[in-house]
Amino acid sequence: MRHASPARLQPYERLHIVPITLRVARAFVNDTHRHLRAPAGGKLAIGVADRRGSVRGVAILGRPVARQLDTGSAIEVTRVATDGCPNACSALYGAARRVARELGYTQVVTYTRADETGASLRAAGWTAVAATRGGTWHRTARPRRRSGAEGVKRRWGVTLTSTPLSA
Repeated sequence: MRHASPARLQPYERLHIVPITLRVARAFVNDTHRHLRAPAGGKLAIGVADRRGSVRGVAILGRPVARQLDTGSAIEVTRVATDGCPNACSALYGAARRVARELGYTQVVTYTRADETGASLRAAGWTAVAATRGGTWHRTARPRRRSGAEGVKRRWGVTLTSTPLSA
């Protein structure tokens, strides 16, 4: 898949969700995300492409980072990155919600920095559910390098009604 230039979509152009590998999604995140690198792992990735087939954004989904949310029935959108294409973030968050429901998850969560509005999440039907204290993973006995994500964050979530896959 190829990356598109950050040119704006024409009003008649439509975005569509495409399958994408974790490797390609991680590379896209490392090339385009404003302040974070790609997560180390993930369960699955989805992309959004324009009508020419150029990838305009990706979402990586994985196990919830917060231990109390990692119950086996929840999944977290660990990273979303776009090239600035209008509506790409909302399309990815909406698709992540649908994919999670189809896979049988009952909850899907993600985080934004406190200074971000969450407009794409609200547009996709997500709700702000909590604020985190922030902090760092660094401990004297377990040194970590700074990731740029140490500040206060807002947790967003959707509770899903699980629909089993039909055979």
